[in-house]
Amino acid sequence: MIRVNPLVEEAIRNNQPIVGLESTIISHGMPYPDNIKTSLLCEDYIKNEGAIPATIAIINGEIVVGLTEKEIEFIANPINKIVKVGRKDLPVVLANKANGALTVSATMMICDMVNIRFFATGGIGGVHRGVEETFDISQDLREFTLSNVVVVSAGVKSILDINKTLEYLETLGVLVIGFKTKEFPAFYTQESNIEIEYRCDSPDEIAEIIKYQDAMKIKSGILIANPIPKEYSYSKSSIDKAIEKAMVEMKGQEVTGKAVTPYLLAKISEITANKSLEVNQQLVYNNCRLAAQIAKAYQKVGGYGEKN
Repeated sequence: MIRVNPLVEEAIRNNQPIVGLESTIISHGMPYPDNIKTSLLCEDYIKNEGAIPATIAIINGEIVVGLTEKEIEFIANPINKIVKVGRKDLPVVLANKANGALTVSATMMICDMVNIRFFATGGIGGVHRGVEETFDISQDLREFTLSNVVVVSAGVKSILDINKTLEYLETLGVLVIGFKTKEFPAFYTQESNIEIEYRCDSPDEIAEIIKYQDAMKIKSGILIANPIPKEYSYSKSSIDKAIEKAMVEMKGQEVTGKAVTPYLLAKISEITANKSLEVNQQLVYNNCRLAAQIAKAYQKVGGYGEKN
């Protein structure tokens, strides 16, 4: 079921720092061909920090850990039918020999299966606005209780209910750490006006915490909330206006389920004259760099143990 790129397989065997990357951001999160450039740059940023990138997707019913450039181009091209795949969808897509782009939940699951400890993404899913009517809560949140993976993201997407998302993570017992901040970032913007409990100011601090979690054998993911760089951050008021407008239009189109997030991201990009696309790219690059730095720091404190 799983084909691991030989370079990634060797890195896993030798306990080298590796950063997993999702593929939904390639197929459903950005327009073509910007998505190809973004994906390849994500890998470059990770390599530049001294870690090994591993982009994960399903190609012809086979889970591939560590896509080649050609495979990334295949997943990115809209002419190919690429299914959006969460944890629950994996068996169906594999059985049908289909092509799939993995969401955060599915990527975390596969990372845990092949022993990749770190994962960089844009923003995780969460509790959707209006949850009291729809009960729409992303699979991503529960995955933190199932997969032992450290996820670096720019918080949660601004289109979600951030307060309820953090409350739900608290209920699940998931550790959330702000990197150089105690204000939970809101994807497009550094601002949310929502305080979080823990802050770390270096990758070394985070690596020490992960090491102690390992020693206690706590089976749980960790969310590292990494704010978008200030020079790319929207003001909270301007992005809130764009989101509200996009949500009104979405309700008029009766968009539901898996189509909600891609629709809103595309609509916000349209409303902001594509400025949100650049913001999305920059926050992902920022997360890739930090994830690689933490993976390296974790190696330094002996987190990977002895070589096999």
